Amino acid sequence: MHNQTRPLFNALLARVASLNGVADTTVKFSVAPAIEQKLEEVIQLSSEFLQKINVVPVLAQEGEKVGVGVTRPIASRTRTDPKTGKRRIATDPTDTGDRGKYRCEITHSDVAIRYAKLDQWRHKPEFQTLVGDVIVKQHGRDRIMIGWNGVACAENTDVEAFPLLQDVNYGWLYKIRTFAPEQVLADGDLTDGATKAIYVAAGDDVVLVNSDGSNADEANADFANLDALVYAATELLDEWNRDDTDLVVIVGRDLVHAHFSNFINTAGNTPTEVEARNRILTLPKQLGGKTAVMVPFFPADALLVTRLDNLSIYVQEGSRRRQLRDEPDFEQIADYQSVNESYVVEDYGMTALVENIVLGKKPAA
Repeated sequence: MHNQTRPLFNALLARVASLNGVADTTVKFSVAPAIEQKLEEVIQLSSEFLQKINVVPVLAQEGEKVGVGVTRPIASRTRTDPKTGKRRIATDPTDTGDRGKYRCEITHSDVAIRYAKLDQWRHKPEFQTLVGDVIVKQHGRDRIMIGWNGVACAENTDVEAFPLLQDVNYGWLYKIRTFAPEQVLADGDLTDGATKAIYVAAGDDVVLVNSDGSNADEANADFANLDALVYAATELLDEWNRDDTDLVVIVGRDLVHAHFSNFINTAGNTPTEVEARNRILTLPKQLGGKTAVMVPFFPADALLVTRLDNLSIYVQEGSRRRQLRDEPDFEQIADYQSVNESYVVEDYGMTALVENIVLGKKPAA
């Protein structure tokens, strides 16, 4: 580390220690509640997508889902009768039942910054901000990655084998598949054998139909287009959710490139547009009457109909730990952080997940 960088790093350690009320940041410590809350706000603000979903602090490591934003019908009528004990029963419109109770699992977010990079920042007045941003922005990206791709909670994770953090925690799509399989469409009528696929006609592919509108035996795709697929998926939602004007269709990358190719090809490469692609990309037309969006790290061959605020990340209060230290044997500084968190679908009845989508007709036998 350069001689001019050392006092800047020491000042960073002193500031972190002061904010958290500890004497030494090189020993693992519990992050102060106010700093913990502020850090969560900064992580959420680092991503447009995270701002659209819920990041909810919870006291217990496990328990009942909070039900943020979940609404159900409450209108009713009861003819009360004291003789028979017939009475009015109040219902909780946020109750999502006992499926998918949350449990916050520990996530390690450990970052190393090489001396050479720190030395490049030594002349910048925002030195401490630059160091912090490295951690915050990637923490936000990791949460999105886990939310869409997490299928396991391994004791020892392997980022090389699972580059989308599939083994760090159980994500939203995993929980829909596990706790609400009736909300998932993953196989069409035209597939044979173990390989699942839903064929959606594209380009010059033509779907033959019977006079009553149903697919004929010789049909070469399950759906005539993505709009038809989204309309069918919407029927999987609870009836009171199907006309919700806040529903969106999250579309996978492969479907976007094929269905909105003109839009992708004409999009420029200015820094603003590139940054937009790393956040939420609102597509130029609707699918099945709903706003179509593209979000980071969503599976390429899938789509999800839901409200964005139906997705949550629960963070256990008081669980964030941190340790900052100099590691000269690796020529780097390291920031070790951990927090307990859970990925929660508030209402499964407000989700419809479609997977294994193939744009094109069924291959010839």
